[in-house]
Amino acid sequence: MTDVRQEQATATRADVEDFLYYEAALLDEWRLEEWLDLFTDDAVYEIPATDLPGHVESDASRTYALVYDRKTLLEQRVIRLKKPTAHAEFPHSRTRRLLANVRILGAAGDEVMATANFIVFRGRNGRDVFYVGRYEYVLRRSPDGLKIRHRKAVLDQETLDPHGKISIIL
Repeated sequence: MTDVRQEQATATRADVEDFLYYEAALLDEWRLEEWLDLFTDDAVYEIPATDLPGHVESDASRTYALVYDRKTLLEQRVIRLKKPTAHAEFPHSRTRRLLANVRILGAAGDEVMATANFIVFRGRNGRDVFYVGRYEYVLRRSPDGLKIRHRKAVLDQETLDPHGKISIIL
């Protein structure tokens, strides 16, 4: 994430932690429609490619990404994941997210830039997979509380084993 001058804080670390823990619970409970409500209308959800040098700093809108969804595509992704015809996720995987090292990196106006480390466990059909990495967020304060304007999941893995794809929301 880029460095941002610290201005008047729009949220405390406790506010951000509570929000991220709530988001994780919604995803683990497959409450995906409620999860979508956490996003602003101009939101972006991305997972950069893991096999390219410099992938952490790359601009996914101009390079290859595993996922680069604006809000409309994200809504379509959720609709597909909820259908019984989504064979990769029907029945749904069991997931559990662990978040750590939540930090506020800066604030500007009504937005807060934050990061957190994650481990996401996925269990399905007798196979257990762990995804490890870092979330980068741009959160916007709204009358309804914090909303996600940008959510980036940067994976530490160089490959996606065992099947080479991500079928859950990271």
